[in-house]
Order: sequence, then C-alpha cells, then structure tokens
Amino acid sequence: MDGVHEAAGFIKGWLDARGIDAEQDECRGLPVIRSAVGDPAGATVILHGHFDVVPADSGQFEPRVEGDRLIGRGAYDMKAALAAMMMALPDPERPVPGLRVVLGIVSDEESEESENRGSDHLVATGMTGDFAITGEPTDLHVGVAAKGVLGIRLGVGGRSAHGSTPWLGDNAVLRAVEMFRAIESLPFARESSEMFDRPSISLGRIWGGDALNKVPDYCAIDVDIRFLPHQDPEVIREEIRGLGPVSMEPIITLPPIQSDADCPWVRRLIEVAGRHHDGPTVSIGRDGASDALSFIRAGMPAVEFGPVGAGHHGPDEWVSVSSLDTFHRTLREFLAESASPPVGEADE
Repeated sequence: MDGVHEAAGFIKGWLDARGIDAEQDECRGLPVIRSAVGDPAGATVILHGHFDVVPADSGQFEPRVEGDRLIGRGAYDMKAALAAMMMALPDPERPVPGLRVVLGIVSDEESEESENRGSDHLVATGMTGDFAITGEPTDLHVGVAAKGVLGIRLGVGGRSAHGSTPWLGDNAVLRAVEMFRAIESLPFARESSEMFDRPSISLGRIWGGDALNKVPDYCAIDVDIRFLPHQDPEVIREEIRGLGPVSMEPIITLPPIQSDADCPWVRRLIEVAGRHHDGPTVSIGRDGASDALSFIRAGMPAVEFGPVGAGHHGPDEWVSVSSLDTFHRTLREFLAESASPPVGEADE
C-alpha cells in the first residue's frame, strides 16, 4: 500500500513540475490522479492508464534492459505505456488549439472489485469526453473488443479419513481439481466468436485441507473465466452447477467490451497508428479485461492501445523500448490531428 501511494506521489510531482496541474483523490483508499491540458470547450480526448501491478518476486521489481527489451514487473502492463502517455501530453504553454487532453490514472485496475473501481470514480466525478484510449498492452494494434470477466469461488465437499487410509475418504481437493477440468470441457468453453477463438479459463487459487494426516473434506477454488461477448455469465454458472454439488460465490463480474470499429475516432487512431507500425494495424479483440469499460458504460467510445511486449503477469514480462517510442509518437500525432472531431463524428 505504501508503494502505491509513493508511486502516485511521484506521478503527481512529475506532472506538477511540468506545469500540468494534477489533482489526486482516493477511491476505496487507493490513489486516483487526473489532469487536463488545453481548451475546456474543445474536443476532449482521454488518455487513461493504471500503475498497479500483480504480485511478484522481489527480483522482478528490479528492471533491466536486454537489447530492445525492458524487463520487469509492470513493464508491459502497463507502467511503460503510462509513462509514454504522460510524455504525450501537450505542453501547457503550447496546447493543441481546440483540443482538451485529459489524463486519468488509477491504482486498482488489477483488483477484484466489480463496482466502485478507480476508473468508475473518474467518470462519476466528471471525467468524460469524446474518445478514450486505455494504454493496455496491444502490440500497437487497436483493441475494440475484450472478453468479459466471471470470477467465482467454488466450494466442493468430500469425506475426511486418516491420511494412512485415504481410500476410506473422499478427497475434496482432488474432487475440486476434477471439477475444474470438467469446467474446461463444458459447452461454453468450446464456443468461439468473430474475434476470439475460445473463452479463457484459469484456476487462480485453491484452499483445501487442515492437516497433513487427514483427507480433506472441503476445498475451495477460485476460477477466472473470461467469457466471449455473446455469452451469458448466468448460463455459464448453470452449466457449472450441472457438474454436481457445489457452492458458488461471486468474486467479480465485468461485462465484455464491444466498441464500434467504424467510429470515426477509432478509424483515425487506426490510420495514424498504421503510419508508424511495421505491418497493418488492425482492430482486434483482447483476451484480458479493460477499465475502458468505465468510459463505454458512460456512452463514450473507448479502445485499448499500447506498445509491443509479452509475458504480462509472468516472470519474464517485457516491453519493447523501440515500440514505446512508436507508441508515444503515434499518440502525439493523433492528438495533433484531433483538434476537430473526425469526419462523421459531428453527425452522430
């Protein structure tokens, strides 16, 4: 918790030192930062990101550079992209005429809250605009769709026995693992959509047993399901209940993201990104969830767009240093061309 507040203080200080007024408040005790540059009456583009990360070994918080790779926890997801977004803000002394650029930064994107998230707080307290870019890792593609999130805790019962005679019991841990494997084979798990070849299903946590020499009679598992845009989470729950006796406790539920790829703002970003990207820049679906949802819920077009890298949430997470320069230049160019709404936007 102290590290999060120290990081927030650094970000606010960096912005203040460059003449960019930054406001900091809190959501559920976690820092939220906002700033704005430019004409309040102009078209508004929101640059949005987070600086919290998932847990890791201490060594992963010691960044290192190997060739074009900046390696370390949060490098790809998404501290490097956030730094590039901060640097892409126009100079307050030389703003883009007719454009307001808003920066919104949260520290709870990796949390398990369904409601009252930092990004929801930003929107609820007035952060709205014409278009939002969330700097999640996309390998310089523009992400217009993301899977929904269904996080559930499943409780599975068994029968205790002495550890020396396990055949007299019914091991709840083994039953829970068997249930997870069965979930992976349910009908919903075999479906696909235009942008996704399958849902994502992960066993994130497991608790079972209270003594070495006792067959466990209860086990709880936390299952992380990323479902497709057309799927109904309640149907998924019913399929899981059909596997046998199980208790089910919700952890987090977030709907999928489905942005309009034909939105003029999105088309403009794709066109600008294509000038700098080696190869076609296409609109893609993202396996991970995104806080861009907060802006979409409020009626704003929003996408994910970030640098090249790999391994987020893993031991070898890295981001391409050269792609950060490309990402930064793309944002600067996009903002410079966004002083007026894209063609077709005014009629929508």
